[in-house]
Amino acid sequence: MKWACLLLLSNAIPLFANPIDIGTRRELFVDDFLIQETRGDLDFQLNHPTPREIVIIHDAPWEGTGSGYHSIFKDGDLYRMYYKAIHIDFSDGDLNTESHPRFTCYAESDDGIHWRKPSLGLHTFNGSTENNITISDKTFGELQPDGAHPAIFKDPNPAAPNSARYKAILRSHEPNGLVVLRSADGLSWSPLFDTPILHEKGAFDSQNLAFWDPAIGKYRAYWRAFAGGGARNPEWNPKGNRSIRTGLSDDLQNWDHLNDLSYENPDPQQLYTNGVQLYHRAPHLKIGFPKRYIERENGPSIKALPDPENRAIRQAAHPRLGLALSEVLFMASRDGYHFKRWNEAFIRPGPERPGTWHYGSPSLAWGLIETPSPLPGAPQELSMYATENYWHGTGSALRRYTLRLDGFVSASAKWTGGSLLTKPIIFSGDRLELNFSTSAAGSVRVEIQDAEGNALTGLSLDECPEHFGDSDAKTIVWNNEPALSDHAGSPVRILFELRDADLFSFRFQ
Repeated sequence: MKWACLLLLSNAIPLFANPIDIGTRRELFVDDFLIQETRGDLDFQLNHPTPREIVIIHDAPWEGTGSGYHSIFKDGDLYRMYYKAIHIDFSDGDLNTESHPRFTCYAESDDGIHWRKPSLGLHTFNGSTENNITISDKTFGELQPDGAHPAIFKDPNPAAPNSARYKAILRSHEPNGLVVLRSADGLSWSPLFDTPILHEKGAFDSQNLAFWDPAIGKYRAYWRAFAGGGARNPEWNPKGNRSIRTGLSDDLQNWDHLNDLSYENPDPQQLYTNGVQLYHRAPHLKIGFPKRYIERENGPSIKALPDPENRAIRQAAHPRLGLALSEVLFMASRDGYHFKRWNEAFIRPGPERPGTWHYGSPSLAWGLIETPSPLPGAPQELSMYATENYWHGTGSALRRYTLRLDGFVSASAKWTGGSLLTKPIIFSGDRLELNFSTSAAGSVRVEIQDAEGNALTGLSLDECPEHFGDSDAKTIVWNNEPALSDHAGSPVRILFELRDADLFSFRFQ
């Protein structure tokens, strides 16, 4: 996807009154916020994660056939997973999701790859508490949380008491809205408030979420709505209005700055889940993984997809259950409202095989974690998880995907080479670290310029040797080892020259 050049390189590059102070933060190429221009054969490439193993199968009797809406995060030495457990029944020719209670279940792991379902002994199913149910679909006073629509997080807000260190955001059965639960241990839950929040501000039949943003000292929430805000209305158009809303809060109860998300690329898309989170390696960036919902026309391609017998069963209950497909997109934002969204899929349904190419598969879990690479000595990877085998059989499955650190988007140059120039920035530190990958014959070189576009002494392209390799933390050097710290605090530009190479992020330290 090519971003238009903003200026031509020349000796008359204008001064900017307000250079962008990036300090020592890591900057990714998920938007064009820092980019002044590109030249040559360089583009910005959306990269795709690699499918790995199935990490868990939700085949317990209380989990049903429709487990999903996973929340995954690292908590000390433990990895935690929460997910909905719901049974989907087509036995009478209609869709029935009320044939047994709706739960939120819990799993845990020591490495993010091998998961176990501990027996919690908290809730009864078929006369036994030998299960991993952490939230049951029950009434807390007048609150009626829906255990089949959870999003759970550990709250880093320093003002949060230990009794509310963990928070759960669940859809409210009645009235419409979201219920907030609290927990000291992430397993036993009670209401944080006596009434639902964001009442009549959305549709909520999705994974609706909230989290603490330390940069602004407020909570952010992202939930499913219809374009223009509000709940379903008579003018709702089922082919064009599924959307995402957001808001801010000091306390998770009172919300303001309510808005629909806007996008740099405004092509209409139906977005069901949102998966918005702070990227832990660059927490000034909000990244999201919305599930795109699309209904295809009935025809030969639909009929040729996997599992046609079960597709026909779903389609008999409602046409869209057989015709709808879903996949994962990627988007990024700095303010939490306006997103750079790629309309090309981040995770496609993939090769046609059982359990794929249907509505709900793939749907990405909320949360990224770092896990070891299977290659000895290689750096950590990002792990993310997506559902398969939804609707039928003995239970849905969760597959792990991996991506290099910061690897969502790269500035990518072909063999003929290209360059990228930043806007004026201010940095801190005494060295520049890049996350990049080249071929054996490819290279990366870097020039540091003053605000007018003149190469700084000792920091020109000619004085930068070709850097090659594949590293998530390679320090750039120049021939005479100039003191980069001499220019810290002053406006500079960075010129990156790439040949058969991908640049994922940079950081001064």
